[in-house]
Amino acid sequence: MSRKTAPLMITLALIAAIALIAAPGSRLMAQDGTPEPDDAIALHPISEIIDGDLTITDFANDGTARLPLTTRVPVACTLVYGTTPAFGSLTLDQDMAGGSHGEHNPLLSGLEPETTYYFRVQGVDNAGTIYVSDVMTFTTPPQDDTPVTNLASPELGAQITGYSSAYGDAAPDETWGAASAFDGSPNTAWSSDGDGNEAWIEIELAQRSHITGLEFWSRLMNDGTSQVFEFTVTADGEETYGPYTLPDAEAGHAFDVDFDATTLRFDLIDTSGGNTGAVEIGVYGDPVE
Repeated sequence: MSRKTAPLMITLALIAAIALIAAPGSRLMAQDGTPEPDDAIALHPISEIIDGDLTITDFANDGTARLPLTTRVPVACTLVYGTTPAFGSLTLDQDMAGGSHGEHNPLLSGLEPETTYYFRVQGVDNAGTIYVSDVMTFTTPPQDDTPVTNLASPELGAQITGYSSAYGDAAPDETWGAASAFDGSPNTAWSSDGDGNEAWIEIELAQRSHITGLEFWSRLMNDGTSQVFEFTVTADGEETYGPYTLPDAEAGHAFDVDFDATTLRFDLIDTSGGNTGAVEIGVYGDPVE
């Protein structure tokens, strides 16, 4: 196991070992089924450390969704979910550093459209205090059949021809892989492996096209690293356009352009360093006849 994946696996083992199947306010059970002593750690309601509701959001056509969550104390956060109260699936916070922190975005995957799911949020702080929510439900929306317009989408025949790196040596279609920047989902992202201002990614469109618009959505880690402030685009290995400035990492930002190209290389030239990359990259225009 690499040192980079170890914190995540440790967090998974910690959360899974807790086996949080009791209601908030109850006590953990010993292995023989008897209650732990009175001084054992109680299960606290997660409402003690959060404000507002727990709401699943950002449903995407790839069967993913997120639960944005802020806790007033740092915790290692996990979420269990499934189509019955027995759950069956577990997801961790999407922070590749692992450990406890206050900003959380656990990613749900494998969701079916127009389906009701049960879920529960769980967390452990650095003192071993365990927080757990009630069992709640959400229903996924219908499948979005809007036609794909992003010329950089694999659905339209675009191919990734190169990239600087991917976190944990991920293959393009794996978590943090390069294809995550072109999958149309706000819940996945391509992350370089610490490339900072040296990160780049290149795609080849299905055919030569007149490009009239670009869109870039920077990723951002909880510690403030990985944010992209400026990037350039090089068309067919010749002319470079930009730099284009990104005011924040809250959404994708669009830029008007005017050039023809078959291959496009995106270079990240001003960033906050670390595992820079992109949540989504869009290329818009029309094929050249």
